[in-house]
Amino acid sequence: MAIARYPSFVIDCPDPAALAAFYGALLDWKVEESSPDWGQIRADNGNCISFQAVKEGYTPPVWPDQQVPQQMHLDVIVDNLDAAEAAVLELGAVKHEYQPGTTFRVFLDPAGHPFCLCVN
Repeated sequence: MAIARYPSFVIDCPDPAALAAFYGALLDWKVEESSPDWGQIRADNGNCISFQAVKEGYTPPVWPDQQVPQQMHLDVIVDNLDAAEAAVLELGAVKHEYQPGTTFRVFLDPAGHPFCLCVN
């Protein structure tokens, strides 16, 4: 018997509504709630990601350097890296200058968290 139905992730950031809008558009998930301190998106299957405000002292991760560790990152599986890259750049992501592989690409979300677009 499973203890839980699905995981929910909470990501620290300076602007939860903005990050919820970014990831909601990226993943095609519904933005469920947004306030100055909290944002949340949910998939049709119940999975959700929440965004929690850190008002003072937020420092975005520095990757690949570990002076400020990435703490977490999302791998997003896509069918076409070039098309997905164009789409996330349009949403406000920034392509990281360091690209260590050929089957994935590293980007920074609007709060500076790294995430990867990956092909199987």
